[in-house]
Amino acid sequence: MTFSENPAGVLAAYCEHLEIPFRSGSLSWESRDVEHWDSWEGWHDAAEQSTGIKPATRRDPELPEELEEVYEKCLPYYYELAAHAIHARPRSGGAASRPVEVGKVPGDGQIAPHGGRLVDRVVRTEERQERLREARALPKVALGARALSNLEMLSTGVFSPLEGFMDRETYDSVVEDMRLPDGTIWTLPVTLSVDEERAKNLPEDSEVALVDGEGAPVATMLLRERYRYDRGREARLVYRTDDQDHPGVAALYRRGDVLLGGEVTLLRPPDPGPFPRHYYTPQELRATFREKGWKRIVGFQTRQPIHRALEHIQKSALETVDGLLLNPIVGETRSGDIPADVRMRSYETILERYYPRDRTMLAVFPAAMRYAGPREAVFHALCRKNYGCTHFIVGRDHAGVGSFYGTYDAQHIFDEFDPGELGITPLFFEHAFFCRECYGMVSSKTCPHDPSSHVFLSEARLREMLERGEYPPPEFSRPEVVEVLIEGFRH
Repeated sequence: MTFSENPAGVLAAYCEHLEIPFRSGSLSWESRDVEHWDSWEGWHDAAEQSTGIKPATRRDPELPEELEEVYEKCLPYYYELAAHAIHARPRSGGAASRPVEVGKVPGDGQIAPHGGRLVDRVVRTEERQERLREARALPKVALGARALSNLEMLSTGVFSPLEGFMDRETYDSVVEDMRLPDGTIWTLPVTLSVDEERAKNLPEDSEVALVDGEGAPVATMLLRERYRYDRGREARLVYRTDDQDHPGVAALYRRGDVLLGGEVTLLRPPDPGPFPRHYYTPQELRATFREKGWKRIVGFQTRQPIHRALEHIQKSALETVDGLLLNPIVGETRSGDIPADVRMRSYETILERYYPRDRTMLAVFPAAMRYAGPREAVFHALCRKNYGCTHFIVGRDHAGVGSFYGTYDAQHIFDEFDPGELGITPLFFEHAFFCRECYGMVSSKTCPHDPSSHVFLSEARLREMLERGEYPPPEFSRPEVVEVLIEGFRH
């Protein structure tokens, strides 16, 4: 068998020999004629004439519309190939290097996924059409936005070691003990609910199709178990309250009465959503970290714009590691939060102007907010561990809402687990603010002055100012960020 006769077969055999994954979809994109790309004119001549004295500055061209789709489809395969790059040997006379193991870089210290293995429940490209055809004949379960988000996070390994929606034993263990039945730390239930009438028509030990809002199959699930659950118990243990003014508790009480448990298989490519340039699966993000040479990476979770206090915390953490992953949540949030598209523009603006490009990266976290405070802080840390982060920032009232949690409860919960079990290092920070007397960003640990010298705005106060087009003090927020936020509120 030659490459020209069967390219997919030859490459699949080669990858199998090297023990690396292979996606035949990277060979099957549809070609078509496009207009001349003027921005490449003279590029090669300029490159050949370069002296190499001045470092090159990356300037990504704006792609013509007809190439944009191809670019987005090809990018994941590029990252996958980059993860397995074989490094060139030094030139004759240079220092000798030790052999490089395929899939690793010399001295690779990349953190292991939670549970030891990165889950991949995405169907192989060559099987996709047949599996989709079969799924159309199966009993269907419709998924809302939150369930679709959970499905993709399960399938791509963000929720490793979970391979599907939780069965009763796993659910009870997580709700009661914050652990999976085998003892692995996991703090939030990941479940799929239906109403009782629908559940009656779904036999256990059968396959069901999970469909989107238009009724199109997106995945299948091997239905292991149907079971009822106690919403009040889950609310009290997971959210520490059964008050339905809590948005997480309110969402819980809107769910169906029966939970379905079983492994899932995603039948379509992962959906990059509205921010494709900043979407990465854990496998892709880990490959990018390897390409950058980052071994110690700190992750930062946020659903808020980056103001001076958060900038101070992030840069303090960046002093101790190789790279910072700004990983904002862009899934379902409460109505009072600033919309994701506005926040994303603000993140791009502040990273462009005030952060080192070679040591920071913006990637979306497409999960829904639970507002589960302490438990969600641990959950967020474990997800970032699966993305490849070695450290995770936990600040004031992480994943909290209103006054349901103590200011630093989300930090204290980490004391309940052995650091070796977590496998990721939490970095705890006090609330930061600008002090006019110290004339700089400080915290209660470093500033001796009373609150009258501190510049601080609540979320509610900030939102009121932005809605009126008013600028907060420059000590609170970068003016460029405020401009983006005000423009977002106008539209």
